[in-house]
Amino acid sequence: MALKLKLDGVYLPSFYKKFNHLNYLTYSNFIVLGSAHNLKEIRIKELQKVQGIFISSIFKKNDNFLGINKFKIISGYTRKKIIALGGISKKNIRMLNLLNISGFAGISYFDQKKRPLKRGPF
Repeated sequence: MALKLKLDGVYLPSFYKKFNHLNYLTYSNFIVLGSAHNLKEIRIKELQKVQGIFISSIFKKNDNFLGINKFKIISGYTRKKIIALGGISKKNIRMLNLLNISGFAGISYFDQKKRPLKRGPF
């Protein structure tokens, strides 16, 4: 569907374990990203030939919580680009410098409702 709609790429969640997307011809700028929570899921994403892997949760204490140390160990098992995910805020963003990551993503970090209002002419 992403190819039919001429989108820039597709996201494969951690629970998606199929390989049928490899049967389609893509254009050169098409990006395939996936997410993983453990080493087994990272290996599946590598076999699915994703360009980057979202690994979570680095800070948010949920069922997939890794913390800095486990995140660093798990992300070290792949050569794919790693994007940190989960509980990233202005308070803990400096800790990301300790990791070998290509980027980060976070809903709460970019949430406009939590940011102070801009003052000035609109």
